[in-house]
Amino acid sequence: MSFLHTVAAFIVALGILIVVHEYGHYLAARLCGIKVLRFSVGFGKPIATWRQGRDGTEWTLSAVPFGGYVKMLDEREGFVAAEDLPRAFNRQNVWKRFLVVVAGPVFNFIFAVLVYAVLFMHGMPEVRPVIAQPPAGTLAAQAGFRAEETLRAIDGKAVRTWGEVRWRVLEAALQHELLSVEVIDERQHISMLTLDLRAVTDNEVEGDLLARLGLQLFRPTLEPVLGRLVPGSPAEHAGLAPGDRIARVDGVPIETWDGLVRVIRANPDRVLKLDVLRGGATLRLEVRPEAVESNGEKFGRIGAAPYVSASHADRMLVRVHYGPLESLLKAAGKTYDIAVFSLRMIGKMLLGEVSWRHLSGPVTIADFAGQSAQMGWIPYVNFLALISISLGVLNLLPIPLLDGGHLMYYTVEIIKGSPVSDRAMELGQRVGLTLLLVMMAFAFYNDLNRLLSG
Repeated sequence: MSFLHTVAAFIVALGILIVVHEYGHYLAARLCGIKVLRFSVGFGKPIATWRQGRDGTEWTLSAVPFGGYVKMLDEREGFVAAEDLPRAFNRQNVWKRFLVVVAGPVFNFIFAVLVYAVLFMHGMPEVRPVIAQPPAGTLAAQAGFRAEETLRAIDGKAVRTWGEVRWRVLEAALQHELLSVEVIDERQHISMLTLDLRAVTDNEVEGDLLARLGLQLFRPTLEPVLGRLVPGSPAEHAGLAPGDRIARVDGVPIETWDGLVRVIRANPDRVLKLDVLRGGATLRLEVRPEAVESNGEKFGRIGAAPYVSASHADRMLVRVHYGPLESLLKAAGKTYDIAVFSLRMIGKMLLGEVSWRHLSGPVTIADFAGQSAQMGWIPYVNFLALISISLGVLNLLPIPLLDGGHLMYYTVEIIKGSPVSDRAMELGQRVGLTLLLVMMAFAFYNDLNRLLSG
């Protein structure tokens, strides 16, 4: 995907999430009878402005898209006419102020629930949890897992997809738990296995945890025939097309898809000469795999998926979808699980148990936005839901300058019966600003490090 497409996907994502968050504040303020002066998407110089509603609320689209705000009538920020005093934010009781502030993060969670509910109702093809033979010495091998077994349940809860398995194992690894796993083999024999994660360190959770444990997807032998190509990828630029069969690479015969992948991965940023069979003819094409770095390893990638026959697809893929009520319940549960997991990870970062390298800034988020948009609307809206949850969690942290900081002040006010002193709020603002600057510095450093390392 081009740089412009990535930027466009990022700006659209930011716009949607900002509107969702700020509309929560706006709607709660209106329900509480507070006069809203301005609803701004972005900061800085206004690009477009219009007025709407009986209060003449100013709706603004501003030049800097990294945020937004809802400006309410408030005596602390300017003159308020006598007839408007009952509608000023600072004149409201603490419960109304609490509701207005908490509504922003709550709307982020509601948005995620609705997105996941739609995805659950729509349904999507997902990978079945069928495993390959675990490498000797791994925890999965020690537990007795064998090739082509299908994972059916973890700790008594059914699992239908590889994504569900990954999530359950990751959660258990962070808690250093024993996992009871029900598997079924090709002869329909059911076994109960125990995966001992008590010795897994928090650092081992980083990267591909399941591969470290020895749990890897079973991959049937596929022919070296191209299926879908990523738009703008090296494969597309080389003139390759779906249905092409790669017969040779640099004169070496290619028999399987895995063989093709090994050659491509071993040759990052190096021109490869391909013999391609297409419609009975042999074409000579050249492709330069892009260099990608992950966990300190550099490898090549051309942006092509294999062609998967219907029989293979039926064996390896399952379409998961649910009814409206069940989808809503599962969506709420998934949103809750991700939010709690995010809080847990933040806590482990603060305690030094998990690396701060997991903290991402706008460059990484923009990259993910572009990649997910490139893959289709389902991955993109899934990405929006995930970032919306992260935004909701971040804003609920008890850090002054964030929504959670204001909620902390209001909680103290409820307990002690009077507002927090101006001096305490001033000190809190300074501490909050320092914390946010430190977090931003870490996030930008991680972004820069990922950018320079590819």
